[in-house]
Amino acid sequence: MAVFGGIVTLIGSVFLLLGALGIVRMPDVYNRMQAGTKATTLGTLLFLTGIAIGQIECMCIFRILILILFIIFTNPISSHALARAAHHIGIPLTDKSVTDALADDESEKEGAV
Repeated sequence: MAVFGGIVTLIGSVFLLLGALGIVRMPDVYNRMQAGTKATTLGTLLFLTGIAIGQIECMCIFRILILILFIIFTNPISSHALARAAHHIGIPLTDKSVTDALADDESEKEGAV
C-alpha cells in the first residue's frame, strides 16, 4: 500500500507543479486563478489521498478526510470571490478573451432597475 500511496502522492505533486506553471504562463489574472484553483485543488486532494493510503496504519485518515472536505469547499469559493473582486475593481481581461459574461450580467441588472 505504501508504494501505491507514493504513486498517488507523486501524481498529486505533478498536478501541483502544473498549477504553478499555469499561474506563471496564463495571460491574465482570471485565467491564472482558474488554472491555479483547478490544478491545485486536484493536486492537493491526490497528495492527501496518497498520504492517507501510504499511512493506512496511522489513525490520521479522519483528519485527512476533514482536510479534503475543507479544500473541496474553500478553494473554489475563495477563487470565485477573488475573481469577482478583481472584476469589480476593473482589472482587465486579456485581449484574447471573447466575452465578459459578468459584465453582461451586471449591465442587464442595471437596465432592469
